[in-house]
This record gives sequence, C-alpha cells and structure tokens, in this order.
Amino acid sequence: MRDNITIGMDLGDKFHIAVVFDADGNELDTTKVVNTKDGISKYFKRFKGASVAIEAGTHSPWVSRLLEEIGCRVYVGNPRKLRFIWDSKDKSDERDARMLGMVCRLEPRLLHPLQHRGSKAQADRVMIKSRDILVQSRTKLVNHARGVVKTTGERLPKCSSDSFAKRCADHVPKDLWPALEPLFSIIGHLSEQIHELDAKINQMCRQHYPEAERLQQVPGVGPVTALCYVLTIEDPARFSKSRQIGPFLGLTPRRDQSGDTDKQLRITKAGDKYLRQLLVGSAQYILGPFAPDSHLRRHGLAIAARGGKNAKKRAAVAVARKLAVLMHRLWTSDQAYDPCYGKCQQKLPPNKKITEDAQYLAEA
Repeated sequence: MRDNITIGMDLGDKFHIAVVFDADGNELDTTKVVNTKDGISKYFKRFKGASVAIEAGTHSPWVSRLLEEIGCRVYVGNPRKLRFIWDSKDKSDERDARMLGMVCRLEPRLLHPLQHRGSKAQADRVMIKSRDILVQSRTKLVNHARGVVKTTGERLPKCSSDSFAKRCADHVPKDLWPALEPLFSIIGHLSEQIHELDAKINQMCRQHYPEAERLQQVPGVGPVTALCYVLTIEDPARFSKSRQIGPFLGLTPRRDQSGDTDKQLRITKAGDKYLRQLLVGSAQYILGPFAPDSHLRRHGLAIAARGGKNAKKRAAVAVARKLAVLMHRLWTSDQAYDPCYGKCQQKLPPNKKITEDAQYLAEA
C-alpha cells in the first residue's frame, strides 16, 4: 500500500504523463505511460492505495475505473474549474500533470472532482446519443432539400420529418429530382433507424429502468428524456436534496455579488448539455398550447407574464429547472405525479397566448 503517494497524470491520446510525489511533496518519478489498459495496469500496480488526479476528458471514464480496480483513489478534476492549468503562459503536458499532483496532495477539493457514470450506464446512454445524431442528420438533410427547392420558386408542403420522404417526393421539381433523390432515400432510411432506436429505448425503460417509466407521468417527458435523466443522475441518493439537481445540470444563474451589487446573470450551463436540452424541450411543451394545466405550467406562465428581455426563454429555463427537481422527487419518493398538488383546478382555455394564459391564471 502506498497511501502517502500522490500522482498527477495528464491524459493524452497515445501517452499519459505521470508525475509521482511523496508525502513531503518531493518528486519521485516522471514517466510516460502508454495509453492502453495493459500499459496503465503495469505502471500503477506498484502504487496501490495512491491518490491519482486526472482531468475529465475522452479517456478519463475508463482510465478512472481501471485505476479504481487497481486500488487507487482517483480524483477526476473538472477542466472548467482548473484555470491554473489551461490559462498558463508555459503550458505543457508535464507541467499539467505536476500541477494536478500538487493540488491533489494539498487539497483534492480544489479539483472540483467529478463522478463518472458506470460502464453499463455509459453503454446504454450511447443508444440515446446515437438516436440524437440520426435526428440531427435527418434535420439537416430535410432543411437542405427544402432550401434547394425554394431557390426555384417552389415550396415543399409542410409535414413532419417522419413523413417528409413520402409526402414531399412528388412535389420536387423534375429538374432537381436526380440531385435530391439520394437525399430522400437517406432521409427515409434515417427515419426507419430512428423508429427502431425508439422501440429499443422503450424496451430498455420497461425491462431495465422502471424508474424511467415512473418519470414519464409528467406530460412532456418522453422515454428519451426520462431514460437520459436516469442514466445521467444514475444514483439519486448522491443528492441529499432534490433542489441540488438544478445547479448540477447548470440550470441555475451564475452569481456575481459584491457589496450592494448583485447582478442578474445567465445560467451556468454546467453538467450534461444534452440532458439540459431535453429538459428545456419538455418545458417548452409544458408552456405550449397543447399541454394540460399543471403547477409547472402556471409557474412558467407567471414568469413569462412579467415581460422583459427573453421572457419566454427565461420561463422555459425556469420550468426546466423545476421539472428536473420534480423528476428527482418522483424518483426518490415513489409517489404518483399530481399536476396541481391536490388542488382541483380548471383547465386553461386552448389556443391562448402566454400573456392571456397568465392573466387567466391570475383571475382564477
């Protein structure tokens, strides 16, 4: 056991630079470690029990799990918080590793350590990300086809992306069809692949993640959002209070307070970007014309009614933050979702603007 050893390691694509410190801060070794499981295991097996500091990156998930299996205490530093490393006039891999080791030896909390998800959760999440890539690719192809047709003075009919290949193919001008036919074929194939992934995600929720089905009680939260939430949080017990979810996902405003000055800043955008986008998308549905009445909807409409710059965007972010907290509460308490907290409320009139909805709620 080498409990008194601290190692800072800068991760690279082919090699890692490791700097070893003893209990007094003296450098014992500086080594280039091959970026393979065998290379890392061979070097670190003599440092069982040591503290190892690395930065979060492409290789940090599997490297941190491997080091923990060997018996090391691993601290995965948050790169966004390590300005003393990336904002340097003399930056090198060896210096980065040395700085990580020095900070970890003195106070590991200064690294703002992250917790990587487990290997199974990471593998399951790849299915969601693959679906997202396919959706993005289909959207770009659809937009390209519509834009090309517009240059000829024609327009393709409005329809969903799923039905685009079938409904719009007959409306493409004949002189453009030879160039756009491959795109329509690919768009149709992408739609089929997306439907297959949707079926797999639904099956995964039913068989392996029943808590994801519980979160879908909230209107606007579908299988993709619920499963991504479960796989990102992974262990709800790591948060002592549900309100801690907001800062974890970067949905709370930054703060710059000094004396009598307390500025109103944008959200931090920390944490998982994709899950944050999904939650905002769910919030936009909740604020939309087809969502049923709920406490979340009333909360967002009240914020939008205040007006000001980007009022609707701020309302969507506020609802997304409240939705994230609600989903954690539903997960941990195993309670049924009550949209109005037990109060019998009238449903909002359909097809009303946000300001009219807010006025209606104020008079109710």
